[in-house]
Amino acid sequence: MNAPAPYEPRVPSDSMPPGRAALSVTWAALPFLTLGYATPFTFAAAALWRRSLHLTVSTAAYLGLFALAMFLIPHIGKEGGTERAVGVLLFILSVVGCGHAFLIRRRVFDPHGLSGVDNEAVVERVKRRRLLREKARELAAADPGLAKELRIGRPDLPSQYNDGGLVDVNHAPVEALTLLPGITRELAEGIERVRSQTGGFQSAEELSALAGLPPSLTNDVADYAVFIR
Repeated sequence: MNAPAPYEPRVPSDSMPPGRAALSVTWAALPFLTLGYATPFTFAAAALWRRSLHLTVSTAAYLGLFALAMFLIPHIGKEGGTERAVGVLLFILSVVGCGHAFLIRRRVFDPHGLSGVDNEAVVERVKRRRLLREKARELAAADPGLAKELRIGRPDLPSQYNDGGLVDVNHAPVEALTLLPGITRELAEGIERVRSQTGGFQSAEELSALAGLPPSLTNDVADYAVFIR
């Protein structure tokens, strides 16, 4: 089966998934999109969310600039220099605030660098592969001929049947046997040698006893081995 394509963010987002990345970009762009009027509230929301001293101080600074701009706006045209002062304040709120937000957006939306990590999905994939192995073993036990046709346990051969990563100890070549947990090439060659003498194995316990595998490997091998006769 084809491996899934590697994840690629749809916006510049470091390791963040698309939804969170888009939200972070929207948040960071608000100061510019609102001409600075939303800047203190943008940072205030982040400060309440993350309880960060940096964000709290930034909110206070932008709120002070915003309050000063609101105070001066009614005096535009009445006092010289007021219009220019308001323009500078709004420039700081919109452009500087936007740049500041973009610089810290990852710290706000992904402070630990874990938003791209989906452990639950990994657990589900492992559980699914385990279930696939169990189903493939049941099929092999009920119909060994069909199992061979489906190439269950034969990672060395092309197959459309997903057996969850099983290896048929009784038929797989040395290279495939090394895919079993803890099985080195030397051990795999020993398994192949004993297999040719005995005609095959019936269980992981018998495999360990006859092929001289370390007892600690038995359970791990049993999880991925299938013994089709």
